[in-house]
Amino acid sequence: MGNANVSARNSNVTIRPEEADFFAGLARDWWNPKGPMASLHQVNPVRMAFIRDAIDAHWPDTAAQAKPLAGKSALDIGCGAGLVCEPLTRLGANVTGVDAAAENVSAAAAHAEAMGLGIRYMAGEVAGLDIGTFDLVTCVEVIEHVADKTAFLRDVTARLAPDGLLVMSTPNRTATSRVLLVGAAEAVGYVPKGTHHWEDFITPDEFEALLADAGLTVTAKRGIAWRPGKGLHLSDDMALNYILSAQRA
Repeated sequence: MGNANVSARNSNVTIRPEEADFFAGLARDWWNPKGPMASLHQVNPVRMAFIRDAIDAHWPDTAAQAKPLAGKSALDIGCGAGLVCEPLTRLGANVTGVDAAAENVSAAAAHAEAMGLGIRYMAGEVAGLDIGTFDLVTCVEVIEHVADKTAFLRDVTARLAPDGLLVMSTPNRTATSRVLLVGAAEAVGYVPKGTHHWEDFITPDEFEALLADAGLTVTAKRGIAWRPGKGLHLSDDMALNYILSAQRA
């Protein structure tokens, strides 16, 4: 069996407490692909396809390997119950997952243990954790939930090794996302009510500017789009959601 474990620390707060509480309430159902977090299970393979491409581009010498992250460390910020941590572990990384909700990391650790995966999980804000730096930092669907995006990106960047790779995703702030991600998706139960607050979404240009202020440059960027017959997929269409990779400038 694996040695997944959880620890909690006091820390600076950038995630709004009500946001952490909201997702903590979903912890027990996080791994149910037909439960309230079903949308995450559908989008996760799309995210992981981008992440794998970004890994291969950043470390081309290991691109042909089944475990291209062997010998490397990875941090997933806002890890929820571990949907990104577990595949990163299977790619060979020594993975740490951090989430503001202790209930989420407890669920994550229990699932990883059941899968025989050794993942370190920690509850708290990344700024308050003495965990060093990582070769790969991922942070998907988190920045739209933070109160101070500039401060949060500063904390994220502080965890990135000098030659490291950062991957982040977030909804775009468009008329389309307001109608579909906030209105229709919550109305039909595709995502739990209260998941999204449209005014907190950021556009790709805004995100790139924030990353530049943090000393990072974007290396790749794709939309995560949906269409009948194809479902969720990587696309040049960023109207709903997008994912990007970045490294130190």
